Amino acid sequence: MTEALRNNAVTGSAFGSLSGALSPVERVRTPCIGVCSTGIGDSVCRGCKRFSHEIIDWNAYNEAEKRIVDSRLADFLSTCMQQKFVVEDPDLLRWQLDVQQVRFNPKHDPYCWLFSLLKAGATQIKDPAKYGFRIQGARQSDTLVELREQVDKAWWELSVAHYERYLATPDLFNDRQS
Repeated sequence: MTEALRNNAVTGSAFGSLSGALSPVERVRTPCIGVCSTGIGDSVCRGCKRFSHEIIDWNAYNEAEKRIVDSRLADFLSTCMQQKFVVEDPDLLRWQLDVQQVRFNPKHDPYCWLFSLLKAGATQIKDPAKYGFRIQGARQSDTLVELREQVDKAWWELSVAHYERYLATPDLFNDRQS
């Protein structure tokens, strides 16, 4: 193994001057936010919205499996955010995230970015237009903190519904006796 490849393998960085035929697998960060409720009996974590078995098995998952979980979480969050907000200028939103030094996943859609912004500083935003978004019409009287909490609750409820529908429901066809 060459020195460059050895260094890249250790650091996880791109393979430098190789032709691009080899590309590193981009790592999926854990969605954990350090507020796990599965330890007190929840099947779906109220913090990160993963299922209890996903939390337990996370470190054993390969990157493709982690990406599937990450994609589901992002899709559910985006769906919930779109019920309360409209992102009108994704470039302005991204610029604000960079300027405010808010951690967000650029691979997720702008509605997920907006949730990251609201988690970091909902109380500090006075004019949503300066951040590239607006509140849906009927929700104008709610504060951004209230809206963020409503989204977080809806996101958890959607995750629970998905879990109950697809994972907690017994397979009635396998239980049949021939």
